[in-house]
Amino acid sequence: MSVRILALVGSLRAGSHNRQLAEAAVKHAPEGVAIELYEGLADVPFYNEDIDVEGSVPAAAAQLREAAAGTDAFLLFSPEYNGTMPAVLKNAIDWLSRPFGAGALSGKPVAVVGTAFGQYGGVWAQDDARKSAGIAGAVVLEDVKLSIPGSVVRFAETHPADDAEVVTGLLEVIDQVSKQAASKAA
Repeated sequence: MSVRILALVGSLRAGSHNRQLAEAAVKHAPEGVAIELYEGLADVPFYNEDIDVEGSVPAAAAQLREAAAGTDAFLLFSPEYNGTMPAVLKNAIDWLSRPFGAGALSGKPVAVVGTAFGQYGGVWAQDDARKSAGIAGAVVLEDVKLSIPGSVVRFAETHPADDAEVVTGLLEVIDQVSKQAASKAA
């Protein structure tokens, strides 16, 4: 049985280091683990209960929910914007938290990782993403972390997929997430 992990990236920028980190996770996923890098978060409207109505949920939000429902676990990649997670990631969590208690995040393992320019690698943002995902009903793997500082310098000439230390860290995270997902499925 293959473990399916959905990767959500909190940066919309094409050259985002967090997107590159997610690409590295996809590239280096071990056998038995399939990681899908979700495309389309930019198209999901801000969460609003007035438009979250059965039968008329916006198409982009419905597609996100469908992709999330078909997955076993999540990897959230969060940069740090003004000391917290980006709105696009928070918005995805909000859509996936509904209906409350039965949303696509509910009961599924989630790990949050990321990279940022600062010396702590986006730790505050990642902590906020963990908190939000946990309140949304996910099983947050609190001890599974990877925060890579100095992204602008570190990845100026090297893609994260080609950085041995980064790949080792990602593989440890993927291993923990996939083990948690497999134990929930058993």
